[in-house]
Parts: sequence; C-alpha cells; structure tokens
Amino acid sequence: MRAVILADGKLVIKDVPKPSHGYEEALVKIATAGVCHSDVHLVKGDWPSFVRPFPTRMGHEGIGIVEELGPGAEKFIQKGDRVILGLGGSGGGYWCGACEYCLSGRPRLCKQTKGIIGTYAEYISVWVKSLVKLPEEISDREVPLACGGLTAYSAVKKLIKFDVLPGKPVAIIGAAGGLGHYAVQIAKAFGYKVIGVDVGQEKIEFVKSLGADYAVDVSEAAEFVKEKFGGVYASVVFSPKIAGFQLGLRLMRRGGVFVGVGMPAVSDGPISITPLELLGRDPLIMASAVGTVEEMRELVQLAVDGKVKTHVGRVASLSEISQVLEELDQGKYAGRAIIDDMTK
Repeated sequence: MRAVILADGKLVIKDVPKPSHGYEEALVKIATAGVCHSDVHLVKGDWPSFVRPFPTRMGHEGIGIVEELGPGAEKFIQKGDRVILGLGGSGGGYWCGACEYCLSGRPRLCKQTKGIIGTYAEYISVWVKSLVKLPEEISDREVPLACGGLTAYSAVKKLIKFDVLPGKPVAIIGAAGGLGHYAVQIAKAFGYKVIGVDVGQEKIEFVKSLGADYAVDVSEAAEFVKEKFGGVYASVVFSPKIAGFQLGLRLMRRGGVFVGVGMPAVSDGPISITPLELLGRDPLIMASAVGTVEEMRELVQLAVDGKVKTHVGRVASLSEISQVLEELDQGKYAGRAIIDDMTK
C-alpha cells in the first residue's frame, strides 16, 4: 500500500506492507485523511522533544471502513462499519482505562498511552476502543473533526467546568484557522458571546460567516475588547505563534480563564507574565490538548444536528501532501485541508 513517511525532514511516499492487526485492533481502509497544522511542525522539526524516532508515518485524522478485525475487536466494532479515528493523535491509540488519569477522564496522561499515526496511507491498524462509528449524515469531508474539531470541542468545553457560563464574552484567537473555525461554532452552540480574532479582512469575513458575534483583526482586538467588554471572561488561543498567546492574556479581565491550544515552535520562546501581574489579575492559565472518545461522540452529534461544520479550504491527493503542508504553513487557505485520494 502507499503511505507517507517522514525521514530526515522530508516527506516521501513509499509502498509499504499493509499493517497487521492484533488483539482488539481493526484494519481500517482510509477514505479521507485530514491535514493538521501539527504535521507542519513535525516536518520542520519545531518540536524536537515531542516526536517519536524517525522515520515515521504521518497523519492522524481519518475516516474509513473497517475491513478486518483482530481477536476481541468484535465486542466493540463490526466489519463494514464506517468510523472516524484520530482523537487528536496523541493519546488516541491506547489508554489503560484503570489508572487515576484514565478514571478521571484524562487518558492522554496515562503512562501507557499511545498515539495514532499513519492516516496518510491506504490502510491503518488501530485500537478499536478509540473508534467512533459515524452516521450517514456525516460525510467523509468531515474528517478533520477527528483532531481539529475534537481539540477545539474539548478546549471550549473546559470553560463550563471553570465557571465561564453561557452568555459571557469569550475570545477565540486564530478564529479562521483549522481549529479556531470549529471553536467559533462550538462556542456559539454552547451559548457564548464570541469574539473571533484573526489577521486580514478575508479571514475576518470568514469568521463572521461562522456566526461569531464579533470578528476583529488582531491589530484592533485589544482596544475593541477593552471598550466593548472591559475584558473577556476567557481567551481560547489556537494561534501557532507566541504573539497570539500574549494577545489572549492581554484580552482577559481579572480572574479570566486562559486556554492555550496552539503549539508554537519551541524557538518562539515562552509566554510572559510577571508574578506581580499574576497576583494582580489572578488568571487561571491552562493548556488543552485533544479530547476523549466520549467527547468525539458528543462532537459527532453536534455535527449531525447541524451546529458544527467543517470548512474545507483545500482538497488534494496523497502525492500533493508536501505542497498542502507548505500552503498551510503560509496561511493560504482558511479552515482545513483533506486528502481524498490515497491512490494518486
């Protein structure tokens, strides 16, 4: 089968053996794969301590059909089932289910956790408990829900947990991007007053089309939020740049909630807040990564209900993957990119 391999900082397409499937695993024939900004960082080497040894297969968002089952898998899935897989890649391939992290709903932190990697291929073998069956209403073009959508959903959902109630103004930084455009829709579905922030008039118009209450350019966001609201109750940052994180902190009112989702290159340096600012503003600062299999089911239902929809800005074949990632890095399209032909 054809698969995309990353080695020595370059992507190559190789013919490799079809993967085997073991206990509680399924062989899935990939129909579509989503392209994630994290793939750009992996190719560029931006996260040197965050990746597995090379060479490695690429891609972690997929929709496909279950073709074969390993022993025990039939308890959870059946041949012919159409499924979505990914769970944000990290932590989506296995979790023990019995440790304190798994039992508290944070399986990504499980010591036995394994990621999902290898959806840029004709087939993938995956642990069946991470698969979510899809209804007919969800098309193959919705494949970026597997990571982009789920990561945005889990991040916005945290606001309720930390007492940012519906009706309050929240800022989505990077609102036109692959994750941000989901977050705008999800935050509106949850009942928040959404201020979408991005760069350039074209992206601002796109954010408006998503249903944001306000769409503001980065250059005007601080002044707008201060005058209109005196600060937002929460900033959810999807920007891949540290400047986006700093803006998110700046927009918050005292006691606000900051959720960092984007993953800037290590070379961008740290976010900056002095101890005095920390004391005076008393923010709650946290990260949010990926989501759980149950959150994936919840998100699928939101999509079925028409409250969340993927904006596909680029469609390509497998052989175009390097070009797609380059365009993504340059911000040439809004929303997400998908690979819909694994044979070319």
